[in-house]
Amino acid sequence: MDIPQGFQPLFRSSPFLDLLGPFYYRERSGGFVVGIRVEDKHANARGLAHGGLFMALADIALGYSAAFSKDPPLKLVTTTLTTDFAGSAKIGDWLEAKVDIQKTGSRLVFANTYISVEDERVVRASASFLVVS
Repeated sequence: MDIPQGFQPLFRSSPFLDLLGPFYYRERSGGFVVGIRVEDKHANARGLAHGGLFMALADIALGYSAAFSKDPPLKLVTTTLTTDFAGSAKIGDWLEAKVDIQKTGSRLVFANTYISVEDERVVRASASFLVVS
């Protein structure tokens, strides 16, 4: 499937991400944009992208952006992830998560993201991460 210009395969993966992916990213000032093309395997019974896909995309985009907001990258564990669904996506749609790091403290990091299909925001998510030493 067609991947938007400037995106490349996500630089880090895991067995779970391999199962869901492929995920892509591009760098931007202040972090990353993470994207994925909705495939048949991501659909719910109604043929739309499953909410779990949106939540996984949010967690990946928020976590990677938060971790790499510092040099060297922080080791983080997700402590909260809140999602609000305002729309949907269908098979073939390109989902894109843009992250804003709200605050990086010595013990916690807070971040927000909007997930969009084209120019329409369909999910808003926020998360906090524990900095692990």
